[in-house]
Amino acid sequence: MDIFVAKEVTKRYAAQTALNKVSINVPENSIYGLLGPNGAGKTTLIRIINQIIAPDEGELYIHGEKLQPKHTSIIGYLPEERGLYKKMPVGEQALYLAQLKDVPKQLALKRLKLLFEKFEIQDWWNKNVEELSKGMQQKVQFIVTIIHEPKLLIFDEPFSGFDPINATLIRDEILELRKKGATVIFSTHNMASVEELCDDIALINKSKKILEGRVSDIKHAYRSNSYELSYNGYSENIKSLLPESFTLLEESSNENLRTAKIKLPLGEGPNTLLRFVLPHVEIHAFKEMLPSMNDIFIEKVNENRASVSSNLS
Repeated sequence: MDIFVAKEVTKRYAAQTALNKVSINVPENSIYGLLGPNGAGKTTLIRIINQIIAPDEGELYIHGEKLQPKHTSIIGYLPEERGLYKKMPVGEQALYLAQLKDVPKQLALKRLKLLFEKFEIQDWWNKNVEELSKGMQQKVQFIVTIIHEPKLLIFDEPFSGFDPINATLIRDEILELRKKGATVIFSTHNMASVEELCDDIALINKSKKILEGRVSDIKHAYRSNSYELSYNGYSENIKSLLPESFTLLEESSNENLRTAKIKLPLGEGPNTLLRFVLPHVEIHAFKEMLPSMNDIFIEKVNENRASVSSNLS
């Protein structure tokens, strides 16, 4: 079941089209990556979901209902540009923002106490926001985003500005929130985060969606029939063991093992490769080389740009 659906959403600013008939389906209890280059239209879509701006065309649904103001109570939004009152004490501000999300004061205090301890900022309760480092401020912003336990969380570059330790803390909390039943949409340029966290993604470029689906399915769809082989027992170039139709992409060695990356022609499988090399080498590891999401991102965006340029010429 999908918690959020957008159908042919279009948004224009004067002569510029920010979104052009974009449709996405976000499965419930998933982590959904909203990807694209700068200026692709991701932030515009996020602002429409949060009802900060309205679409010119198209429809949006939460749990099968048309998106309405009441749905803001089940959405938590962490924008890329953080915003806290610099002169206001941290605890007082967090409590105020929690109550704006209809969390009763005593319940808000209980939740905030637990979260401040979890994120190791309990000593900053009575300090003004301006006294906190950027990373500490971002922790506070993250806490007030999740304090009302929303069903749909939207994070725009949630790891920006965090050191590796605190980025891991935020990542683990996102996974915990999903485990507890929340659905997460997050926009990022960090493809490693996409590989690690996302169940599904949509890729937007030049205002249009150009790719959507499960990460595992997309990676398999874009595989190139290439394999990595680690071996010893043969000191010559392994290319000499292979037919001309096999492409040796890369070969390296250390003190104990040699590693070769080999692309097979269409129609050939891993058993064929192994049949050629097994009589001559001792194999220590063998795996298919699936493309990274970074590789797929670059390929699809460049392909789309070429298509747009071709249509304009």
